[in-house]
Amino acid sequence: MGSVVVVGAGSFGAWTAYHLARSGREVTLVDAHGPATSRASSGGHTRLIRAGYGAEEIYTRWALESLERWKALAERRRAQLFHQTGVLWMAREHDPLAAATLATLERAGAPHERLSRTELESRWPQVEFGPVAWAILEPESGVLMARRAVRTLVGDLVSGGVRYAHASIRPPRQSGGLLEWVETASGDALRGDAFVFACGPWLPALYPELLEDRIFVTRQEVLYFGAPTGDLRFASLSLPAWIDFAEEIYGVPDIDGRGFKISVDRHGAAFDPESGDRVAGETLLEARAYLARRFPALAAAPLISGEVCQYENTSNGDFLIDRHPEFDNVWLVGGGSGHGFKHGPAVGEHVAHLIVDGAATDERFRLATKEKVQQRLVY
Repeated sequence: MGSVVVVGAGSFGAWTAYHLARSGREVTLVDAHGPATSRASSGGHTRLIRAGYGAEEIYTRWALESLERWKALAERRRAQLFHQTGVLWMAREHDPLAAATLATLERAGAPHERLSRTELESRWPQVEFGPVAWAILEPESGVLMARRAVRTLVGDLVSGGVRYAHASIRPPRQSGGLLEWVETASGDALRGDAFVFACGPWLPALYPELLEDRIFVTRQEVLYFGAPTGDLRFASLSLPAWIDFAEEIYGVPDIDGRGFKISVDRHGAAFDPESGDRVAGETLLEARAYLARRFPALAAAPLISGEVCQYENTSNGDFLIDRHPEFDNVWLVGGGSGHGFKHGPAVGEHVAHLIVDGAATDERFRLATKEKVQQRLVY
């Protein structure tokens, strides 16, 4: 398959294009709104990259591999794409997810520290740890500059010979066998030997009969609060990124003067990425209540900005990476489920391996495993 059209220039699509181009394929990368816009799940200011995943070792190893790829891109393009803030997992006394994470990090050889409550209070006195009994620190993990990183990657691809097209793709009208082309909204045909649809929250709209009840697009808010004047305790040099899965909330210290980021990680309401309103504020009261408990100095901090993105959740949180059941040369790549961005390099390599070498995808990523129910098993 000498030529491949990749639809979607987010983390999954752009990294798939990268690995296919490295394999010698002629690649066309297409996106309706541009790489990592505010409508995209790969847009936004920052995304966490952490290796902790409970017992899900494949995601731990993919995160470790992906971090090296993101860092190599940053070095190659001389861009600031990663901040090594560390990532702190806050755990309760009896915390099965944290305990499984600790065991998996040890098994995978991922750098980490187990910190007692006393050590936590000594290192970060600006945090009121409340019911947190211990924690895991991943000192080499941190924060990716999401929009900047994807746009840097796409620029790198174009400079290396990948064709980029700013165009909206219509749902394929052919049925079965080999897909020969996709049509843009302006009527142009993009032909290829193979096609990858990595469209994030738009993927169910392209294949509604197949995916609209298997990928659930939800509205997710990110809020940024301003620390008191002159107070650097909540900046990236003083505080790691953190996760409190027991309360389904996470945050990022102030980076680039954007503010202290906090987000409720619970699945939000159903959302249309094309027409949905993106004014944040629905989770403001819950975020403020958490700040008052865990970061008392920020209890009255002003809200200085907000973002609305979306998750595209599968039935359990595992990605969708599989061949279309009716087309031998079409691959569906999506279902990032709120944790996919970091894994872009590993996902792209896996997809390229499927196309170039005819490899089989991991069973957990198959379409057949995606049920018509929304839940959450991968954290």
